Amino acid sequence: MTRLSSIVEGHGEVAALPVLLRRIALWRSPHTHVDVQTPIRVHRDRFLNRADEFSRHLTLAGDKCGDDGWVLILLDADDDCPAVRGPEILARAQQVLPHRTVSVVLANREFEAWFIGAAASLNGQRGLSITAAADLEVDAESPRDAKGWLRERMSGGTYGETTDQPAFAARIDLQQALERCRSFRKLCDEWDRSVA
Repeated sequence: MTRLSSIVEGHGEVAALPVLLRRIALWRSPHTHVDVQTPIRVHRDRFLNRADEFSRHLTLAGDKCGDDGWVLILLDADDDCPAVRGPEILARAQQVLPHRTVSVVLANREFEAWFIGAAASLNGQRGLSITAAADLEVDAESPRDAKGWLRERMSGGTYGETTDQPAFAARIDLQQALERCRSFRKLCDEWDRSVA
């Protein structure tokens, strides 16, 4: 058994990430039990820019997953380059938790980019309407405002992070997201590396 403790920045991810991770568990490692803990929510800027906040939240995550567990930090990349910023955060995290498995995944640009990547599988769900072929071919990780991209295609023009994000996480086609989103592939690669 592997115990997984995660750090996220949004209210939506607190509910959605465990749903997504449990689905990844069934998909990538169906014979290994993974105990997915409730994520620890942080304020991104304070977490990254205040050493005491960074250390405190990582220590809490480490305590939650135990000595043999895995700590996953999942943040939105926003305008940062995940390939540059991710290793920087990882190096700092490994100084705080040198004896634990730690991974950093920066969703490029936002967690919702993974929903754009698998939009075909979400069409018609919760009022999402994908009618233009261009919407299915868009570079999923290029829209600066992935939430806005979804909002524009939802009936009533509303997208609720705490309601729609977990619902989409429960329905997203994981293979589509893997094929179309490099940062989702990074999450899957970290899963494969960290879950025995």
